[in-house]
Amino acid sequence: MSESQSTPTREVARRAFASEFNDAGYTFKESDDDRAPVYALLPTGESANRVFFVGTLTETEDVGEDSEYWRGRIVDPTGTFFTYAGQYQPEAASELRELEAPSYVAVVGKPRTYETDDGTIRVSVRPESITEVDAAVRDRWVAETAERTLERVAAFDDEGNEYARMAREEYDLDPETYRAAALSALEGLADGDGDELADGGSVDSDAGSDADDDTDRIDGEAAEI
Repeated sequence: MSESQSTPTREVARRAFASEFNDAGYTFKESDDDRAPVYALLPTGESANRVFFVGTLTETEDVGEDSEYWRGRIVDPTGTFFTYAGQYQPEAASELRELEAPSYVAVVGKPRTYETDDGTIRVSVRPESITEVDAAVRDRWVAETAERTLERVAAFDDEGNEYARMAREEYDLDPETYRAAALSALEGLADGDGDELADGGSVDSDAGSDADDDTDRIDGEAAEI
């Protein structure tokens, strides 16, 4: 997009495994403007206004009281994402209503945090889109997310890495934890482990070029436009 155009751009959707995302309880703005975007701080040293993840949808439930409010539980090789969609996310809510678990899904959305009564910070995703995909798309996401995670950990101590410096100040977390999780996820792919649908699942793992097309399309939705 040309810099001369006034149409606002969407933030790049960051890739992160559940183990890291669920630790990203610190949020911040980069300006005092009331309409400024809110970022979650990834513990490996990156800001995330939007996230992109792929995993196994294992459970959906309407947890709303006065109106539909759907919760989805989505598992990747490192942990669990929770996503919530209601009347303000009608397409995502419809997908959660119609999808059958277990199935592979790709999600693009915004991080949300809330504090429980005991002071614990919970992290979830408000989805912009939820798309059913196949095992090949899921595997490609795991491989690429592991690569991005390893890159962030490798750059964590670089001079001038402002988000890493912020992470050191806000979290008492060792980035090597996320490096180990990424390597474990890669090992699972190499060994053929971590396929949550292998035992009786219905997702077709023979994706070929169609899988690449699907992932490229979802990447396009997740990328800055």
